[in-house]
Amino acid sequence: MTVLIAGAGIGGLSLGLSLYQLGIPFRIFEAVETLKPLGVGINLQPQAVRELFTLGLEDGLDGIGLRTEEVAYFSVHGQPIWSEPRGQSAGYTWPQFSLHRGKLQMLLHDTLVARAGPVVTTGAAVTGWVEDGQGVRITLTNRGTGKDLGQEEGAVLIACDGINSILRALLYPDEGPAKWGGTMMWRGTTRGPRFLTGRSVAMTGEKDRKFVCYPIADDSEGSVLNWIADLTMPPDYDWRKQDWNCDGALDDVLPHFADWSFDWLDIPAVMRAADGIWEYPMVDRDPLPQWTHGPVTLLGDAAHAMYPIGSNGASQGILDARILARALKEYGQTRDALQSYESQRREAVNAVVVANRGDGPDKILDIVADRAPNGFSDIEDIMPLAERQALADHYKSVAGMTIAAVNDTAPILK
Repeated sequence: MTVLIAGAGIGGLSLGLSLYQLGIPFRIFEAVETLKPLGVGINLQPQAVRELFTLGLEDGLDGIGLRTEEVAYFSVHGQPIWSEPRGQSAGYTWPQFSLHRGKLQMLLHDTLVARAGPVVTTGAAVTGWVEDGQGVRITLTNRGTGKDLGQEEGAVLIACDGINSILRALLYPDEGPAKWGGTMMWRGTTRGPRFLTGRSVAMTGEKDRKFVCYPIADDSEGSVLNWIADLTMPPDYDWRKQDWNCDGALDDVLPHFADWSFDWLDIPAVMRAADGIWEYPMVDRDPLPQWTHGPVTLLGDAAHAMYPIGSNGASQGILDARILARALKEYGQTRDALQSYESQRREAVNAVVVANRGDGPDKILDIVADRAPNGFSDIEDIMPLAERQALADHYKSVAGMTIAAVNDTAPILK
């Protein structure tokens, strides 16, 4: 029987490619009528890149992104706090990639359709299911018109329908909306200068006021820079009025960063030169005690939506897909396969969600801002090297991305 997948995002498409690799029949149902390369920049960690390379996507990734070489942290005064190599520059067998989220989604989609044919049905949201003998029967609906599109039968149903998952809401009807931690994000892309290594991810500031910037492409004069400006808002701020890709106003955010012109990057100039600005809340969801319910399980953001800290959201969804596909190969299209997948993934990924709520590796910024609000002469006097290294190493351990853990692990599927 067929594996039914709700959602053609990064997780759902990665699962589709993995099932095709194994010869397991599947179909993907996507609520959106026409897939478009929406979103802005993301990072893919080496453990996820390892899996995509195994799927034959190395050239495709090089065509849409850059191999990241460094992560660097700076104080609100632009002073260097910590930097370390990333990807192959750090000794990983596989690179880290900085790239456009929408371009990654379209690469996965186009590759899947080229290999497997018309396995993605768009304009069809999975809005319900019933258990049917040893399988499951799903209900399909056009989200725009409300039209009933009938039903489909399969062996299992995998909910890859994102942070606002319809299927998760049916499993947990009392959960309510995503959790807002008080931060609004303004995101944009700018054709700007190459800075630091030209392949660096830079974090500047502290939790209440932070700027993140990294290149996602080269151009003839410099880089296409993806940037995110975070601001903590008052407790009574009505974040729910915001669309997930609401147009943002530069005047709402630029004044908070107006004096952040540093010798390594002129942040106000980058913000003013943006091609477009979008505003939306930083949200996640509480870790769940159970993903699998009979023939249904959750994957990616539907299972473990997390703050975009530590560059792990998309990577964890890809790992979900590969481990679930392996379980379906080992146990067949059964509930045992879904339970095996959950037992390998749920607690590990829930730990990343919790770590990101504590600012993950970015906590280094908060510590330095608290200890040296007026800047410092020597970072060693404020936060010694051993402490900085330990904080970075701890997050890598939680996220399963230490060099040894990645390099010593074979691809999940070969």
